[in-house]
Amino acid sequence: MVDYWSRYHLVKAVLAALLLTVLVALGFRLARAFVTAGGLGAGKRAALASAGVLVAVLAPFSLAMVMANVQGAVAPFASLLPMLTEGVTDADLADTLTQVERGLAESGGPSGSIPPALDLMIDDFSWYHEAMAGTAAVVAVVLVATSVLAWRRFAATRPADRRKRQVLAAYGLLSALLLLPAVALAVANAATAADPAPALLAFFQGGW
Repeated sequence: MVDYWSRYHLVKAVLAALLLTVLVALGFRLARAFVTAGGLGAGKRAALASAGVLVAVLAPFSLAMVMANVQGAVAPFASLLPMLTEGVTDADLADTLTQVERGLAESGGPSGSIPPALDLMIDDFSWYHEAMAGTAAVVAVVLVATSVLAWRRFAATRPADRRKRQVLAAYGLLSALLLLPAVALAVANAATAADPAPALLAFFQGGW
């Protein structure tokens, strides 16, 4: 099941990455068309701007799908845990989950007191959050570079090139806005990866 889940998320990550690539390429084409739309009517320019806004909304969604599925592909076991806890009706499973909660609550004691299976769950849960922290950090670096490049080109563009400046300002602002959740994701997941047992306990108790 874990192997299948890894392949499943890998396929979804590839599809989401292809969609993101198409949206980014389309965004650049729309931006270029908007900048050179001097001879078009107001209606067509508005249509180009609306299409650009739609792409700007869909691209971050695709990016989030890429990040989430990369996380699921590299840490499929932890990604499957929600299925283990949903609608528990089996008495043996309920007893096992109770033992897991008890073990996690006592995991602050000597490492030798942690059962190997529980130790594996904690390590994989840590890796699950490390994967997202690393992915979010890479995205944050790319967004910083994109924002800096956009604002530098904005400053170097003549005020007369109003449409080009609008497009560059939009790229710079969107990159800066997306940077905030990317950094927050990286920091939060890195903190959880450093001390995964309390977060895993909260998950099994329904608080995650």
